[in-house]
Amino acid sequence: MVNNQDSDVVQSQLKLVILGESAVGKTSFLHQFINNTFVDKREPTVGAGFLTKTVDSGDRQIKFNVWDTAGQERFHSLAPMYYRGAQAAIVMYDVTKEDTFGRAKMWVRELQRQAPANIVIALVGNKVDLCNGQQENDNDTAERQTQTEDAARYAAECALLFFETSAKANINVEAVFTEIARNVPLEQLAPIRPPGSNKRSSGRNDHDRVDLTQGSSNVVSTRNNNGCAC
Repeated sequence: MVNNQDSDVVQSQLKLVILGESAVGKTSFLHQFINNTFVDKREPTVGAGFLTKTVDSGDRQIKFNVWDTAGQERFHSLAPMYYRGAQAAIVMYDVTKEDTFGRAKMWVRELQRQAPANIVIALVGNKVDLCNGQQENDNDTAERQTQTEDAARYAAECALLFFETSAKANINVEAVFTEIARNVPLEQLAPIRPPGSNKRSSGRNDHDRVDLTQGSSNVVSTRNNNGCAC
């Protein structure tokens, strides 16, 4: 992964949104990818967080513009504001909490109904370190509740990318983004504007956090997809 501005490399960007129940590890997963860091205790995301990172993908550099959404039910109505226009989505669950897998299926169905028709969706089972003997403290271990075979079968039925990951142990984190970059059609990627573009910058920093708990409107796409109603 590099951030070099080689004039011979095509530079593109894509919008990606991370969805899933609260406390499945979305923010920790994203910070492991962006900063190669892990923090055990994080405050719940409020509204959404925004981070970016540029990666190499063959002869192309892709800038990921990532919206990290809050998992609490009270923020659900805000989600369409983030996945509208997205080229990719990560739907995450906790392999040690079966109810979060059910919630992930609900997000997949919503994306298939309302997100852009060509969106690439990755189903990600996080926290595998809790049930594979990688914890230093036995009290931190947990029993797996969603089996790999069941999740993989569901992903195949719904034409989703599928990964099991650990944000803490840095298992498969980079692989998720690499595979997404490979699967988003080139024509769906937006070119990065060259320096000196006349378009005024929004002024947003790469690590902005957006609090939309007050006075936000609910904007919902009405596009219906013909994909699997999983």
